[in-house]
Amino acid sequence: MASGLPKLSQKFIEPLTIGNVTLKSRVLQSPLSGVTDLVFRRLVRRYAPDSMLYTEMISATDLHHMKALPKLIEIDRNETPISIQLFDCRPDFLAEAAQKAAVSGADTIDINMGCPVNKITKKGGGSSLLRQPELAAQIVRSVVEAVDIPVTVKTRIGWDDAEITILDFAKRMEDAGAKMITVHARTRSQGYTGDAKWEWIRKVKEVLTIPVIANGDIFSVEAAIACLEQTGADGVMCSRGTLGYPFLVGEVDHFLKTGEELPKPTPIECLQVAKEHLQGLWDYKGIHGLYQSRKHMTWYAKGFVGAAALRDRLCRIESVQDGMDCLDSAIEQIANQDVFEAIASEDMVEMIAMKQ
Repeated sequence: MASGLPKLSQKFIEPLTIGNVTLKSRVLQSPLSGVTDLVFRRLVRRYAPDSMLYTEMISATDLHHMKALPKLIEIDRNETPISIQLFDCRPDFLAEAAQKAAVSGADTIDINMGCPVNKITKKGGGSSLLRQPELAAQIVRSVVEAVDIPVTVKTRIGWDDAEITILDFAKRMEDAGAKMITVHARTRSQGYTGDAKWEWIRKVKEVLTIPVIANGDIFSVEAAIACLEQTGADGVMCSRGTLGYPFLVGEVDHFLKTGEELPKPTPIECLQVAKEHLQGLWDYKGIHGLYQSRKHMTWYAKGFVGAAALRDRLCRIESVQDGMDCLDSAIEQIANQDVFEAIASEDMVEMIAMKQ
């Protein structure tokens, strides 16, 4: 489908190099806690075969004490390129966890230095490392020394508006051996509110030589293109825009490579994918997957008449069959509505023709 969006630099068609790893796509799927498990990643991969995907954030301390590796670190051998994201504040624990992640099949190790959640920052992880740049650099050096695969960092622009430290921080990460940095253009105090301050990503790009990936407020192809134009970043990472919409990474990637916009999936197509997601979570995680599916199903239910009522039912499902029945009923209602509108449209055309 032809697009009115602007054409970007030729570099977005070219591969993205992260250390010794070469990617055929400059669009990445962000790690999202409680979201980017194996089931979700398979859906994203269907529409974005070349993009780097990320596991959920994994605690290095938890990995240290576990005798068996958890599902969080489980990787399908066919889902490369894949990165495992780790968090902690202890360089030795992170180095050990990185080694386990590399053995599990990770193509890169990503260190989370941006999570704003209190239970993470109070333990010295996530965005609290923005206030401990020397420790953050030591962490990167330790992990780089421990593994043979590239080490990357995902962070924010600062603690709050009075403490935006990203320029010095990003340079320290590069000097410590990070091969790429992803910048979520919000402060820790913002959480996920307010607007992403994309101008800071441009400033980071100006002081680093390693790839800089833009993150924050990427909810559409149009937003991704605007972000890349404004920041000059080497690529873009999609986060919350993929909730209930695993098509987004592929849509952006397709536009960057071809200059064409893909047709948007219909509500029925979205709900069909929701059914796959529901069944996949049940097959993979059992009852825990069912409970987890409630939030996912509500994210899929949007953009059509009756979506609010459907969300209300989906957030309370007690079985896979219950969820399937809700989704099938909604699909039937949408299909009937489409037929009614098509007939009405044909009747209108016929009436106009008769009057002429």
